[in-house]
Parts: sequence; C-alpha cells; structure tokens
Amino acid sequence: MNKAYVIWPVVGLLVFGAFYWNFNKTYLERQRKEEVRKLEEKKERILREALQRKKAIEDAIEAQNIRIAARAAKEKREEEEKAARAALIDRRNRAFDDVNKRLRPQLDRLKGDAEDVKDQIAKLELDKTQYLDEEAFLRTYVRQAEANVKTYLNLLDQLAAVEKARAEAAAAKAKKS
Repeated sequence: MNKAYVIWPVVGLLVFGAFYWNFNKTYLERQRKEEVRKLEEKKERILREALQRKKAIEDAIEAQNIRIAARAAKEKREEEEKAARAALIDRRNRAFDDVNKRLRPQLDRLKGDAEDVKDQIAKLELDKTQYLDEEAFLRTYVRQAEANVKTYLNLLDQLAAVEKARAEAAAAKAKKS
C-alpha cells in the first residue's frame, strides 16, 4: 500500500506532465498566434477607424460646403428681396410724391371750396331758422288778426243792433209825440 501511495501520484504526475507538455508546446505557439491575431485585429480596427474618420471628415467637409453654398444662396436671395423691397418702396414713394404734386393744389382748392360751402350751408341754415320763426310768428299773427276781425265784426253787429234799436226807439217816440 505504501507503494500505491507513491505510484498513483507519480502516474498522475506523468499523465499530467504529458498533457502539460503537449499543452505547453502548443501554448506558446497559440499565444504568439493569438497576439498576432489581436495585433492584426487592432491594426484592422485602427485602419477601419481611420477610414471611418476619413469618410466622416469628407462627409463633414461636403456637408459644410453644402451649408456654405446654401447660406450663400440664402444671403443672395435675401439681398435680392431686400433690393426688390427697396425698389418697390422707392416706386411707391415716387408715385405718392407725384400724386401729391398733381393733386395737392386740387386738394387745397377743394378744401377751400368745402369751407365756402360749409359757410353757405351755415348761412342757409340760419336763414331757414329765421324764416321758420317768421312763418310761425306770421301764422300766430294771422290767427290773432282773424280773431280780431271776428271780434270787430261782432262789435259792429252789436253796434248796428244797438243803433237800430235806438233809431226804432226814436222813431217810436216821434210817432208817439
């Protein structure tokens, strides 16, 4: 049994050694291949990143050129619109000035005529109120005059009746005497 305690571990050690030897022999080569593969992957990744960066820079430059061209076109369009707007404002102002030059004297004359007409209307309104007042006065005066005429006619009738009665009374006295 004592031998078994030594033999089995030695056999295990030999089996382990064989596996280890086989593993160790290929391990260094695998390590080197792995390092080479990692190095190649790193180079490929760096190359890909460089290409992507280069492409991104080219895209950014192209986008920047597009933006610059768009901005230039926009500024040109805004400048043209501003010039067109200024030209329209100038045309409007010239037309306004022309109209003012031609129509200002006529406007001043018409304003003066309007003032004259307003004065005439005011005078006619005053005359109208005076005539209406006079008409109202005359109507009341005519009514009073007609009333007076009736009163005077009644008085004359009464005087004639009194005179007739006195004449009859005098004739009756003369007949009696």
